[in-house]
Amino acid sequence: MEKQWNIVCGADIHKKFLIATILSRDGTKITKRFGMTLDELLNFKNWVIENGCEQVAVESTGTYWVPIHTVLEGSIGLIVGNAYKIKHTPGNKNDLDDADWIAELCLNGMIEPSRIFPKADRDLRRLTRIREGYVNDMTREKNRIHHALESCGIKLSSVLSDMFGKTGQSILSGLLEGRTIDDILKSVNLKRIKATAEEIREAIKGSLDFTQILLIRGSLEQMAAIQKRIDEIHKEIKGRIAYRKDDLKIAMSIPGVGFTSASTLLAEIGDITDFKKPEQLAAWAGLVPSVYQSAGKLITGSITKHGSRHIRWILVQVARVIARGRESKLKRFFLRVKAKKGSNVAVVALARKVLCILHHLLINREMYKEDGINKKIKIDIGSEIPQREMDLEEMITYLVRAGYEVRKGSTGGG
Repeated sequence: MEKQWNIVCGADIHKKFLIATILSRDGTKITKRFGMTLDELLNFKNWVIENGCEQVAVESTGTYWVPIHTVLEGSIGLIVGNAYKIKHTPGNKNDLDDADWIAELCLNGMIEPSRIFPKADRDLRRLTRIREGYVNDMTREKNRIHHALESCGIKLSSVLSDMFGKTGQSILSGLLEGRTIDDILKSVNLKRIKATAEEIREAIKGSLDFTQILLIRGSLEQMAAIQKRIDEIHKEIKGRIAYRKDDLKIAMSIPGVGFTSASTLLAEIGDITDFKKPEQLAAWAGLVPSVYQSAGKLITGSITKHGSRHIRWILVQVARVIARGRESKLKRFFLRVKAKKGSNVAVVALARKVLCILHHLLINREMYKEDGINKKIKIDIGSEIPQREMDLEEMITYLVRAGYEVRKGSTGGG
């Protein structure tokens, strides 16, 4: 149970307004509605301070809580509670509005605060999630092209490991231009792929109609636009994550973890010291089995999937890379679990193991080491750090830290 208070405020946040209830331990209650504009939020801040509130509590609904946190930061404590836990806390909620219920729980120290990242970490996490969204958009466009080709009897994906690589793009361009199969084969470097000329010939015998050509061209144009945005976001992430360069090296020392997955993991985890044990981090990420009781027995089920779905998604991608990669302890672990419980369970188990290893390495400031694994880590982020001009106050601060004495000079002449 958290600390109990004498006067608190519970706020039920909506997109365009919030309902706030100030509740005192003697039962006094004041309820007021505010808008979500900056002026209205400043009025809300003054209102809670004038009424002697010791704490404000809100639900972590989307990003609606962020402006409130920004306005109140440094003036009054703010608890951001998990919306699901608040709604399912036992008690007589039926006769209370949401704002009243949040205030009631806050007054009695019954809200478990969610982790609030510093602004730099929040910005980094926002960028990695935007990048993930663009990657998913890219995958959808690729799937549309796959389906369009399959519907015309073209089995290009069955002879090429990457249909959107250099060879695949060359063949695809030939099909869209209506060139003959012989013409297309002349433009393909067969030494770069495993498939033979005859296998490619058989795979692309089908013909594209006008509708499919239009669809595929549209998807390719969309993919080019998405890739441009991914490159822009990637460059920005490289600049933003420069302050965690050492953490980045540690994360990338793990097999299967590259810059994209490492930056996503660090952005989602935030301050690793918030988790004393690897098991706490795994539970926060929702990678521990759910447990329930039946007939006096404890039964474990599937993973809880609590916490960030983004960290689970990237860890599963890392686990799949390790499973397909060269021999290592992690791959052997995957194969042992796969033999007993199947591939899907093994991937999740490996994802959890990677996360626990990452916790150990970051806490102890160690690199991943394994006999036979000599991973070369190249991090080129120095030139990507965004440059900006410092204002006068920042310049003075840095000079004072460096040991200089700064005095205000005279503006007069002579």
